Amino acid sequence: MPTRDLFELRDFEDAPLADGEVRVRNDWLTVGPAMRVRMSAQTRGYLPPYALGAPIPGWAVGEVIASRAPDFKPGDMTLHQFGMRDFGQGPSAAFEKLPSIGSPEDYLNAMGSTGFVAYFGLLEICKAEPGETLFVSGAAGAVGSTAVQIGKAIGLKVIASAGGSDKCALLRNIGADAVIDYKSPGSLDEKLTAAAPQGIDAYLDNVGGDHLDAALANANPRARFAISGMIGSYNQDQVAETMRHLNRIVTQRIRIEGFLPYSDRADLLVAFRERMAAWIANGTVRPWQEVRTGLGSVPNAIQDLFAGGFTGKPLIRLHADVAPL
Repeated sequence: MPTRDLFELRDFEDAPLADGEVRVRNDWLTVGPAMRVRMSAQTRGYLPPYALGAPIPGWAVGEVIASRAPDFKPGDMTLHQFGMRDFGQGPSAAFEKLPSIGSPEDYLNAMGSTGFVAYFGLLEICKAEPGETLFVSGAAGAVGSTAVQIGKAIGLKVIASAGGSDKCALLRNIGADAVIDYKSPGSLDEKLTAAAPQGIDAYLDNVGGDHLDAALANANPRARFAISGMIGSYNQDQVAETMRHLNRIVTQRIRIEGFLPYSDRADLLVAFRERMAAWIANGTVRPWQEVRTGLGSVPNAIQDLFAGGFTGKPLIRLHADVAPL
């Protein structure tokens, strides 16, 4: 588990602004499960390990305060990965000018990578159809809670799994048809069978391990599994041998696919944002988040994320003059 003593908060001087660069005052930051993968000395992931002693990259939203790039001017709101610091600076190509739709902080949640993962997993990987049954693990998290709401928006029966009665109550409040408390006594296989006696047609996996195994046990023929993350194994030296139903991939002809939508299909981002903005505007999707304050809260936020201490998306508000949610 990442702990606060592994982090340092340092002051550093801004480098002179070069031609083609912008400087941004960060207003909002976020932390996410993928950060843990980059905290290992060797990874086989799609992003390199963090460099010791260097600022941690991460998603942030902020306002341009200086620019030597023709496509940005002071006052523009941007999305970028020079996060975990008060100010971000770099070449303009590394910054996305935010459109006027939605609130800036939503681009760290339902309008950003969080929402895009849930949307892409359900519509492009699972190709879920109205009337089908969807199972979502880690459903009280950022991607999971968004997926529950998208699932209901497109006419699915949604089974959600989370740990603890408070998180389960919140999931019922945002529309889940049935909720499994995986921390309560009993077999996860049996709990899912009781919640979805007709079986599941689609599965959005954020956890892996016993949740993936339970999904295999309850999958209908030609079910589709979209694997967006496996947070259940990120802090383990070894993955526990819990998979007892792998043969059902064959017998049920299950399709299982991992995906990285920003890398795989960035061309769908504009259409996704238009649809998500409409869902948010009419109340179909409510971005679900918890807010901490100040750059110094980032290490505790990372630690709490992996201890299950958040519901929805963790957001960090950096400045007092940024309007609270």
